[in-house]
Amino acid sequence: MSIYTQNNLTNLRIELIKLRIYIRITSGILDNYLTMASIDKQFAEAAQNWDLETLYTDLASAKGKRLTPTEKLHLRGLLCGYSPGEIAEKLGKNPKGVETDLCATIYRYVKSLVDWCDRRIENWRNISEWLEVDGYRCQSSPQVPLDSLLPEKSTVNVTNINIENNQLVIVFNLRIPTSKSVEISV
Repeated sequence: MSIYTQNNLTNLRIELIKLRIYIRITSGILDNYLTMASIDKQFAEAAQNWDLETLYTDLASAKGKRLTPTEKLHLRGLLCGYSPGEIAEKLGKNPKGVETDLCATIYRYVKSLVDWCDRRIENWRNISEWLEVDGYRCQSSPQVPLDSLLPEKSTVNVTNINIENNQLVIVFNLRIPTSKSVEISV
């Protein structure tokens, strides 16, 4: 049976306190990370039609510093075609608060970015219209209907297999003919 001295017990208490503090800090960091990850997933469909990274960078330049996660979130909501009221509803926020935030942030930054500071925003739709005119909307690539693909006539030619830097590298050519002549630029 071991005998604990007063000094040993004090050191043990100190270590336990340090451990509790570390767990709280780590838990807080993890909570923040998970919150940020869930914010990035909201209105994620905006990324399919808009060059978000360029837009974020250019709006940050107009603002003078990086956009906040909330500003990015509200912008994505607008770009998905949601009104400020619909954005608020989806996020469980007060509609007047979201409208106020947009007027104080995103609307101002976009007006500055597209050099229309003297113009009045008549409708929230103006934001996506102006950004589209300025080229932030992605060009949609031509769609090839799935029923036009002929997988039975598709070919795969493996041209090289080797190991580089502990990775298996396979170089191949894939040919999938379509029933129509479709021009696709890559």
